[in-house]
Amino acid sequence: MEPQTFVPALADDSLTELRHRLTRTRWPDVIGEDTWRYGVPQDWLRSMVEYWLDEWDWPAEAERMGRWRHHRVDVDGVPIHWLHAPAAHPDAPPLVLTHGWPWTFWDFRDVIGPLSRPEEHGGDPADAFDVYVPSLPGFGFSTPLTTAGVDVARVAELWVTLMTDVLGFDRFAAHGGDWGALVTAQLSHAHARHLIGAHLAMAFVPGVDRSSLPDDAWADDEDWMVRRNREAQPLIRSHVTAHTLDPQTLAYGLSDSQIATADWFWERRRNWADCDGDIESVFTREHLCTTAALYWCTGAITSSLRLYHEQFSGSWDLVHDRSPRLEAPTGVAVFPRDVVHLPRSVLQQHADLRRHTLMPAGGHFGAAEQPELLVDDLRAFFRPLR
Repeated sequence: MEPQTFVPALADDSLTELRHRLTRTRWPDVIGEDTWRYGVPQDWLRSMVEYWLDEWDWPAEAERMGRWRHHRVDVDGVPIHWLHAPAAHPDAPPLVLTHGWPWTFWDFRDVIGPLSRPEEHGGDPADAFDVYVPSLPGFGFSTPLTTAGVDVARVAELWVTLMTDVLGFDRFAAHGGDWGALVTAQLSHAHARHLIGAHLAMAFVPGVDRSSLPDDAWADDEDWMVRRNREAQPLIRSHVTAHTLDPQTLAYGLSDSQIATADWFWERRRNWADCDGDIESVFTREHLCTTAALYWCTGAITSSLRLYHEQFSGSWDLVHDRSPRLEAPTGVAVFPRDVVHLPRSVLQQHADLRRHTLMPAGGHFGAAEQPELLVDDLRAFFRPLR
């Protein structure tokens, strides 16, 4: 398992094919009003395609990614790519940041510098982390994934192997949102001895079904969480169902059409972010196009869908029945427009909860939407654990 230096790049032939297909898009009819009521409106999507063709600057994005060190390694047949941002502070603890779907490792782009080099961003050098940002197996540059059975528990095992056996750390800090929150929670549950602490941007506890929680689990000042869970349910139902039941069937269309991949992503970016319906108030067109390209040009869309089937088609077995279930010191950053919320009482029951922060703004993509808030909370949570 010898890591190799890696240059973040998209193959020239895939970029050429991307442009070719964008110019030959077969557009569907618009029936009635062209609004977000029925999904992604065509007028907006056409303008995005024009931007993708004429203004998107992949070489500039690749250069920005290349400011940091990148590596790849093969662990038991699973390729893993990661970005490394070393800290100047010699005692900085290692921190692994895990993304979700439809995220990429690059959704952490605005927190990498402040976390690894706080002295360059108006922070205290003593708060520095040695930052590692892997791409989930089958996502982005962690491709191709040809091994079945890679679920959340397996990803957590791979992260432990990466951080301990490959990189040589006895213990490390962990943070994640979306799938990254599930992976981080699993690390806290199954691999707590390797963790300095676990910080979640989405509240999650293995084995807890939030739909079955009694009404009195929610405090009086958490009524808004109940309302948001109900409001968000229709916004997450379609992709979870399709990805879990028919990942390969859906993959044929998405892998063939970069427009299908992009609008499948971009609709969820709009619906899950704290943007009041204006996706471009939170995400730049550059970042939206880069995200879609990192999935389409690498062929990652198929394997990214497969994670849902691997995780949700069976049971998630707990590895112990001890209390708390999340044994590592745990922090939770609650972004109000996220799509999943748990009451604090449940977190206090099942986790070694050290910090619970209600953010003033932010949705499902906290690191990309509110990077400064996340950086502040990570520093505050880990400061007494160093």
